Amino acid sequence: MWELWNDLDVLKGRQREIGTLTGLLDEARAGRGSALIVRGEAGIGKTALLEHAAQTGSAMRLLRATGVEFEMGLPFSGLHQLLAPLSGRLGRLPDRQREALETAFGLRSADAPDRLMVAMATLTLISEIAEERPVLCLVDDVQWLDEASAKALAFAARRIAAEPVAMLLGLRDPVRIPELDSLPSLTVPELSDSDARALLTAALHAPLDEPIRDRIVAEARGNPLALLELTVGIRPGEMAGGFGLPVRGGAMEELFRRRLDDLPDPTRLLLLTASAEPLGDPLLLWDAVRRLGLDVAAAAPAEDAGLLEIDARVRFRHPLVRSAAYRSASPSQRRAVHKALAEATDPALDPDRRAWHRAQAAAGPDEDIAADLAAAADRVRMRGGLAATAAFLERSAHLTTDPSTRLTRLLAAAGVKLDAGAPDDAVALLAHVDEAVLSPMAQAQVETLRGRIAFAVRRGMDASAPLLRAAQRVEPLNARLAREIHLDALFASVLAGHLGGDIDTAVQAARAAVPAPHPPTVVDVLLDGLTLILTGDRPVGAALVRQALAEGDDAMWARRVQMVGALAFEVWDVDSYVSILNRQISRARTLGALTLLPQALSTVAGAHLRLGQLHTAASLLDQATELVAATGTAPSYPHLTLAAWQGDSATEDMVGAAVKDATARGEGLLVAFAHFALAIHRNGHGDYTGALAAAEYASSHLVLVFKGAASRELVEAATRADAPDIAQQAFADLRETTQASTTDFAAGTEHLCAGLITHGAQADHHYQAALEALTASGCLGDLERARLLYGEWLRRQGRRSEARKQLREAHEALTAMGAEGFAQRAARELGATGERARKRAAGDTDRLTAQELAIARQVAAGATSKEIAAELFVSPRTVDAHLRNIFRKLSITSRRQLRGMPLDDLAHA
Repeated sequence: MWELWNDLDVLKGRQREIGTLTGLLDEARAGRGSALIVRGEAGIGKTALLEHAAQTGSAMRLLRATGVEFEMGLPFSGLHQLLAPLSGRLGRLPDRQREALETAFGLRSADAPDRLMVAMATLTLISEIAEERPVLCLVDDVQWLDEASAKALAFAARRIAAEPVAMLLGLRDPVRIPELDSLPSLTVPELSDSDARALLTAALHAPLDEPIRDRIVAEARGNPLALLELTVGIRPGEMAGGFGLPVRGGAMEELFRRRLDDLPDPTRLLLLTASAEPLGDPLLLWDAVRRLGLDVAAAAPAEDAGLLEIDARVRFRHPLVRSAAYRSASPSQRRAVHKALAEATDPALDPDRRAWHRAQAAAGPDEDIAADLAAAADRVRMRGGLAATAAFLERSAHLTTDPSTRLTRLLAAAGVKLDAGAPDDAVALLAHVDEAVLSPMAQAQVETLRGRIAFAVRRGMDASAPLLRAAQRVEPLNARLAREIHLDALFASVLAGHLGGDIDTAVQAARAAVPAPHPPTVVDVLLDGLTLILTGDRPVGAALVRQALAEGDDAMWARRVQMVGALAFEVWDVDSYVSILNRQISRARTLGALTLLPQALSTVAGAHLRLGQLHTAASLLDQATELVAATGTAPSYPHLTLAAWQGDSATEDMVGAAVKDATARGEGLLVAFAHFALAIHRNGHGDYTGALAAAEYASSHLVLVFKGAASRELVEAATRADAPDIAQQAFADLRETTQASTTDFAAGTEHLCAGLITHGAQADHHYQAALEALTASGCLGDLERARLLYGEWLRRQGRRSEARKQLREAHEALTAMGAEGFAQRAARELGATGERARKRAAGDTDRLTAQELAIARQVAAGATSKEIAAELFVSPRTVDAHLRNIFRKLSITSRRQLRGMPLDDLAHA
């Protein structure tokens, strides 16, 4: 492609890397797809390796794209580049996927496409064409992909294992893209001195003195592109031993800047124009160049120097040439070029790029341009581009002349920055706000944003105070909005807990808030209920919370998914917990809501633990984790309790990591909850002294949310550790919560703990009442733990035959559900009665994984592979691959045989 590289073995010394890529392509052709990040410094040879892969895989269907620095703010621009050749196949996609992709690419006007649906459409489209022949996806300069495209590609890359698809992504070091962290990578190293000398010899068609050769090799530091660029322009005298070789500091961009210095001014201006035009459209470039007074001939010196190629597309030899051309220009030159590009851009076909070019051309405030950019921000938001929306709004604010409008746009930009996952940028924008001149509503907006930012960054600490200030400022202006902010402030203070949540202040502010307008909303009922609970009137407050949980304001709960689980446990209402969150999951799947779905999946997992469905909980958590590609983060609430119920040996370490992380952020509720999970784990393993310490910590640091559940663990630990006074006080704390509830779950738990602290016939009565109530509640996890405790009590009463029955049932049920710690405890107790516990019939290797379990359940319900693929966000081929494993493990041959099978019993614990 480029003259300088012709006839050169630029892959010299890359045998290992070539072998890796060849193997990956061979595997893809055999139906075993994978993705690989090819990473290294600029000029190290990543692009050459990708080009080699394209040639090696010439029989495969090639899809390719290249990240462009100036398009990073435009959502889905990279993905559009990659999938443009497949535009004629969009009609074959499922409706929601097709609509999402068409909206993302600007082919239809609609609300912002959910990124999960766009990502799923990407996977489906690639999978569809892979049925015809294997596919090779090449994406270079991934560090310059827009965020939306990077996430969609990462999503697809993690789901092509069962597809004849290879995906190669070129990424410049040391850039890190979190979405791609979980993918395997191949680092391209520096060339050895011997390979560098060989490449240098091939590049120079004249003898080179050894000192000069060694100097070039040393300065290039094993970088092939640097090696070749350092040889450009060496005069014969220098080759013969002169000392005129310039020292260039090793910066690749600087090497290209020096090349640009030798070009005529018109050519440099043309290169600047091309660098500022990311589409690579030659017609647009020539139009802009003409408006700058340049002639087509200005391109010739750049083409002759091998820096630029113009045919069907405008292409730079290397991205660093583009960067050098743009950065070496003066501000006035850049403004002139953007002005020409804006004038050359059709406002009907591409209004957003035209608005951006106009903004870059502005030397100072200009309301017309600012308004144009604000309108572009609205259009970009509709396509789901939060990062671009924020950038457009920020630039629009800086160009706005009216102070009030400027503030509105600045606050909007800060809010979008936060929603886009850039809280630090949001804080920086708020620093430009002059609070002395703000109206009360604007002050409230600022405070609300500060609270949301603090909550997003620290999940509790420092969030409640600004939210409280915002609520109080809004009260005279908008009572409903004020009460909603009060609710969020109160919950933020509960989350921060003893590490910084001023709950008393939040409660007093809520009590003093404007009364709920008529009719009250769910927010109003919740706020009043929580306030009453925290001020001592638990029966009335709990009734209001139950009322709020029973009302179906799904839009309100969608913004407060974590609150659902917390409040449902507070009033012992597992039915509402599951009902609300299942509706949220269904809603999220229907809408393809990527943010809501993983939150709802992980939160509802907590309810399934109480229901004794540990395998379902694990499957839900796996799905949630996969959807957000969560890597390297501290465990969340349900992950901790799942590990605790399972008796996982890693629980202690997980709790330690969670406590350390939560303490650093100031999330006191998670610190206390982690100790609650630890108490479950230790009770399961019979470490009652350790469980007592953990449960005491949890109970003493909880004022709301999980207080009752922690008290239940404390009663069990204290009675077994011979601490009756502690057990009695814990039981009293427990009754405060259970007596305010009307559910079987609450009644069963209270009876169980009463059995633990009483004796004789009274204890027997409470244990049997607990089993009856917990059976009615459907909380099978708690039921079998109660059965275990009853069996232990019966054995200690000398009623060995009755004890065996309870312990045998508890052991079998706890084993089946995967509660290994409690199952082992039941086995030990059963052994003490003279009966040996039965072992599992199947080995772990024969059991279903969480993903296989999820697929098996849906197949048993009659779902097709395509339906399951859409539900679980994988490809149909992946579903079929899992089904083959399921059939093998279960020794079955048809889907019908899955119906009625005890699937939970066949899942990994």
